[in-house]
Amino acid sequence: MPAQTDIIGKLPSESRVAIIRLRSLGDCVLCTPAIELLQHARPDLRIAVVVEDRFADVFRGNPAIAEVLPPTARAVRGFAPELCLNFHGGTRSARLTLLSGAKFRAGFDIFRPEFVYNTPIPTAQEILAVTRQVHTAEHMASAMFYLGVPRTWIPRARMSAPAGRSPHAPGGAYAVIHPLAATPEKTWTTASFVETAKFLNESMKLEPVFIGGPGEDLSAFQQWRTVVGAPLTEIGQLMRDASLFIGNDSGPAHVAAAFGLPLVVLFGPSDAGIWSPWRTVGKVLKSEGSISNIAVNDALRALERVYSVQEAHR
Repeated sequence: MPAQTDIIGKLPSESRVAIIRLRSLGDCVLCTPAIELLQHARPDLRIAVVVEDRFADVFRGNPAIAEVLPPTARAVRGFAPELCLNFHGGTRSARLTLLSGAKFRAGFDIFRPEFVYNTPIPTAQEILAVTRQVHTAEHMASAMFYLGVPRTWIPRARMSAPAGRSPHAPGGAYAVIHPLAATPEKTWTTASFVETAKFLNESMKLEPVFIGGPGEDLSAFQQWRTVVGAPLTEIGQLMRDASLFIGNDSGPAHVAAAFGLPLVVLFGPSDAGIWSPWRTVGKVLKSEGSISNIAVNDALRALERVYSVQEAHR
């Protein structure tokens, strides 16, 4: 199979392209470099992203994206795409791809059922002509390269936030802390985050602001400012104006990276080579065994280093 086609180059002027990216905050953020590559190669195309409402604000305000569509067959077919590219691969996204009415229905060749896709995309390794492990952002960008976007440097993830300060931001300089994760194996200890918050406040003069999703419990950190279940737009504002981020391997770390925030991310069992924040000043601390084995002092030194690097470039 060839490592590149010319489908993108042959699309008629002002064609519509639907990109399906269901689920996962981090995955949504990490597909924005691929979308930027497509828009840069063909600025005339009208690009829509198909996504659940809770993640739609990842894409709203992005100048590369013309529309954000709900994940319904009516919405996708009504958009009338010439190309429908599935970045998700599940049953629901396969159905949306099939019913899109697109001339070209693209998805990675491991996606099932096979008959949905008349434009199967090979592995990122084959497209990029490498044998190494590839990052998730590279994986999605490789699909664009295969479809005909000229191969080039893969940019940073992008998000936008409304003008103005987040209602949750303190008056002075602050650091955002995300102390939770999807599973216990990915969650650094509460005591370690408490010690880190004290260091940020006392030694680095940054007020800690803890964030959590809807229904998550941040009561262990109530001596500091906490934000639970805020809209993604407000979290975006909070990240944009922060000085530093530290958190577990989860979606908010990718949001921080999309705003270019210097960060430290704590990894348990997940593969940091695939899921680390993309193209920002940062440090990944990967545990040997349990994530609780990551030493607090290692995290504090990392915070000082990434913060000093960022300050030196201001």
